[in-house]
Amino acid sequence: MARPDKVAAVAEIADEFRGASASVVTEYRGLSVAQLTALRRALGPDVTYRVAKNTLVKRAAQDAGVEGLEALLTGPTAIAFVTGEPVDAAKALRDFAKANQGLVIKGGFMDGNALSVDEVNRIADLESREVLLAKLAGAMKGNLSKAAGLFAAPASQVARLAQALADKRAAEAGPAEANEAAAAAQDTTVDAASES
Repeated sequence: MARPDKVAAVAEIADEFRGASASVVTEYRGLSVAQLTALRRALGPDVTYRVAKNTLVKRAAQDAGVEGLEALLTGPTAIAFVTGEPVDAAKALRDFAKANQGLVIKGGFMDGNALSVDEVNRIADLESREVLLAKLAGAMKGNLSKAAGLFAAPASQVARLAQALADKRAAEAGPAEANEAAAAAQDTTVDAASES
C-alpha cells in the first residue's frame, strides 16, 4: 500500500508538470544548499526548482501524460518547472551550469515533446520575448514610416511638377504672364499640400 505522503508528493509533482509551460531536468550532485538557493533566485518567481526522488517523478510524469523523461531520471534529480518564459529559465540554468560544475542539464519537456540537452541550449540561445516584440515593433514602425512617405510622395510630385511647368511658362512668356503663371503654380502647390 502506498504511503499517503508519497501519494501527495506524486500528485503535487504531476500538477506542476500540468501547469508548467516547460520543464527542465537537472542533476545537482555536488551543489551546496547556498548554491541551490542562489540558483532558485536566479531562476526567478516564474520557475519552481524542485528536488525529487526519481521514482516519484516517474509516477508523476506518467500521471500528467509527460513522456520521454524516464531515461533522464538517474542520479540526484531536480526539475525546474517553468510557468513563465522558457527562454529566460533555460538561460538562467545554462549560465548557472557554466559557473557551477555541479549542475548538469539532462534535458526537458516542452509543448508535449521531450527535449535533449542541445535543444534546451538552443532555447537558451533565443532572444527573450520582450526583445523579439521590441524588434517587431521597430520593424512595423519603419514600415509605417515608409508607407507614409509613399502616400505623401504623389502630392509633393504634383507640386514640383506644377512649379516646373510654371517656371517653364515664365521663361517662355513675358513678365506679366510670368507673375500669373507663378501665382497659379503656388495655388496648385497649396492644393496638393492640403490633399496630403
